[in-house]
Amino acid sequence: MSRLDRTTSTAQPQPLSRPARAAAAALGRRWKLPAPLNAVQVVRDVDVPMRDGATLRADVYLPTTPGPHPTVLLRSPYGRGLGFALPMTVPYAERGYAVVIQSVRGTFGSGGEFSPVVHEEHDGQDTVAWLREQPWFDGRLATLGPSYLGYTQWALALDPPPELKAMVLHIGPHDLAQAGLIDGAFQLTNLSIWTDLVAHQEQVGFVRGLLRLATAERRLTPFLGELPLQGLAERFGGNPAPWFDEWLAHPDLEDPYWDRYRATPAVHSSTVPTLLISGWQDWFVEQTLYQYAALRDRGVDVGMTIGPWAHLTIDAAVTTPESLAWLNAHLPVAGAPEAEPRKARVQVYDTGARTWRAMPDWPPASTDREFFLSADGRLADDAPAEAGETTFRYDPMDPTPSVGGRVLAGSAGQRDNRELEARDDVRTFTTPSLRTPVQLMGGARIRLHVNPDNPYADLFLRLCDVEPNGKSVNITDRLIRLDPAPGEEPTTGERVVETTLPDTAHLFRAGHRVRLQVSGGAHPRYARNLGTGEPVGEATHGVPTTHRICSGGATPSSVTLPVG
Repeated sequence: MSRLDRTTSTAQPQPLSRPARAAAAALGRRWKLPAPLNAVQVVRDVDVPMRDGATLRADVYLPTTPGPHPTVLLRSPYGRGLGFALPMTVPYAERGYAVVIQSVRGTFGSGGEFSPVVHEEHDGQDTVAWLREQPWFDGRLATLGPSYLGYTQWALALDPPPELKAMVLHIGPHDLAQAGLIDGAFQLTNLSIWTDLVAHQEQVGFVRGLLRLATAERRLTPFLGELPLQGLAERFGGNPAPWFDEWLAHPDLEDPYWDRYRATPAVHSSTVPTLLISGWQDWFVEQTLYQYAALRDRGVDVGMTIGPWAHLTIDAAVTTPESLAWLNAHLPVAGAPEAEPRKARVQVYDTGARTWRAMPDWPPASTDREFFLSADGRLADDAPAEAGETTFRYDPMDPTPSVGGRVLAGSAGQRDNRELEARDDVRTFTTPSLRTPVQLMGGARIRLHVNPDNPYADLFLRLCDVEPNGKSVNITDRLIRLDPAPGEEPTTGERVVETTLPDTAHLFRAGHRVRLQVSGGAHPRYARNLGTGEPVGEATHGVPTTHRICSGGATPSSVTLPVG
């Protein structure tokens, strides 16, 4: 008897507990899911062998109806306890799918050492090899899951097994380097909260882990103001997290170090039908949009849903029915109602109109509407005839704070920016009250003529919707690092900064105003630029930067909205 066969034969299925069945029934009603087709039994702590001798641990949720069954695979670093696993396993197992949730290497009883994402390609392939030997597997496989579980799907798709018939990715990246170091700025809040979560999760249990996650921003913020940043993860406590200092030590996205954190080739080669779900305020929304465009351009069957959500607020009442429908369309279950066709390839939530929009593609056709900055803080349809200048001073030792946005915290998303905009180190440029609505559909483009007096500096650019009562709500934003490239001589002087903010769908209503917010940073969301050129993890002091934004005359600065 082979090792794989021994693993299968010794595990005995058990019925779901009464509380688990009650919870699943409540979720089914709340999420308006189709009626269950069967009861569910679970096989716990199944050993799955890897090629290097490590053994990973999995739980298998099986329909009580005779098999074999189409199978859904979830590979996760966050454990297999019912609090985490039940919403992502039982709804699918109740509707005819075998569901395997596996703890990735080095987590929750799985052997080996955890190193974020670097083992997922081979471990995923070895898991599929194990699946082929299971009597309940009918040869049709789908992958499913959010966040890190999304990356494990792309890692498997680097060399997709022939059994893989569908992928369903919720808020999932394919490039951890780009996710953590956008434009060279270390995403301090997100990476700190995630590291703290992983370092403590096996010590505190699911409920305490949720409480820790809910309070992470408040607990960790005092640490995030300390310098140097190296050693920060050790100050959080918990299990060792050596990756944190490694990431700090590699700020260049072109560094070969980051190759092992990327599954980007899969996005450009996979032909597996794929459903992508994200939120406009999600940490990984740009990667979801990239995945969609790459798959669409090659004619792959792809759907995309983007809601108003942040990373921690994705709405399972939307995502679970859509995920089930996608699986039913590509891995139909005997006896299940025929899957209804998807309403449209793309479904997005308009955060200004507060409604869902269905459309055949993203971004939709649009026309440009350009607004020009002026030195008096106006944003107008016509560029000022005379040149002007707006200045502000950024002090890294009293950094401009971050408010809302795409962070892994309860404060994420759209927030009132008025207190932030009242600071001396923030400048705003605002249109008059709009006479007619302006429908933003896509990525706003920013062109700024700037002249910082320090070659080591950042610009944080944010588009806001100013309501008639003066409340300024963030819509989309980006941080730009102006530092010289590696090997380039640091210089000062006027330069043109051109960037496109992350896509969004937002209606600026009549009576509202469009605002561009400009500052020198957003701490602790991004590690502050200390202005010295020292390595980000080692620097212990900072020097201020005075920024000059030129407008009008021969150097017009502008905001261009793709208007749908």
